[in-house]
Amino acid sequence: MPSTHNHDKPWDTEDIDKWKVEPFKPEDNVGGTLAEESSFIVLFPKYREVYLREAWPGVTKALKNVGIACTLDLVNGSMEVKTTKKTWDPAAILKARDLIKLLARSVPAPEALRILQDDVAADVIKIRNLVNNKEKFVKRRQRLLGPNAATLKALQLLTNTYIQVQGNTVSAIGGYKGLKEVRRVVEDTMHNIHPIYQIKELMVKRELAKDPMLKNESWDRFLPNYKKRSLSKRLKPYKVHEKKPYTPFPPAAEPSKVDLQLEAGEYHIGRDAKKRMAQEDRMEKQKVKKEEKKRERERDFIAPEEPVVDDGGERKKKKRKTKVEADAE
Repeated sequence: MPSTHNHDKPWDTEDIDKWKVEPFKPEDNVGGTLAEESSFIVLFPKYREVYLREAWPGVTKALKNVGIACTLDLVNGSMEVKTTKKTWDPAAILKARDLIKLLARSVPAPEALRILQDDVAADVIKIRNLVNNKEKFVKRRQRLLGPNAATLKALQLLTNTYIQVQGNTVSAIGGYKGLKEVRRVVEDTMHNIHPIYQIKELMVKRELAKDPMLKNESWDRFLPNYKKRSLSKRLKPYKVHEKKPYTPFPPAAEPSKVDLQLEAGEYHIGRDAKKRMAQEDRMEKQKVKKEEKKRERERDFIAPEEPVVDDGGERKKKKRKTKVEADAE
């Protein structure tokens, strides 16, 4: 059967963006109001109570525009959103659910309200279960922030998202492509891969995207390739013993204490004789030790050898005058 789709399409031009998400308007809802009421409740911690009380009028106003009712319960510490008869967007209740979830995770209200836009999504990443050791978890979470939150700011600029690290979760708001990159970086950081490597890769990708010549080419040759240099975690013995050749015969049994006494001729000696021999042995060792200490003490009293002085010439001996020679004079 011949195809019926090979006719001209004058409305399909190159300037049309086929991937663009058109905003959903009230006139697009042909089915009318929703059949049943949907609601979501999210708990929030005690320290968020003051901030939520101040920001709640703005949240109520934003949700009223999409036909969603919201309630702040300070007694039970919960936020509730539900649909009304004026709700014309079926996905608005899901956006409102993500909104109160972000508010409970310490995301500022102006940033959290961006979730109501059609091209913006949110992702709450649980990071505590990725690391077992608490000390390692704290260090790796701090590594994600960086000094003065510099690493987090760089990641936000490269992915066009807003990231909030709070407690055991990481909340991110932005486009779908940026959220995918953020999740990859966060999970790799928790698995002991430094985020600076991912940031360098994102910077290279952003520069390559500006070149139209590389649009349909692979970017693998431009991306940095980091080799793993960590040492093997296999434990090695301190002393490596060579493997002996296999012999089917068992080794000879080592001589027992009785055998050694029989060889030395001490087995049939009585107990008193053994004590006497041990005492004589001990006395002999003490005598040798005493002699050594005496020699060491006497060494300090030995006079050192005096150096011999040589004048280089023989002294002339003066002849004494005898009494006879004196009388002659």
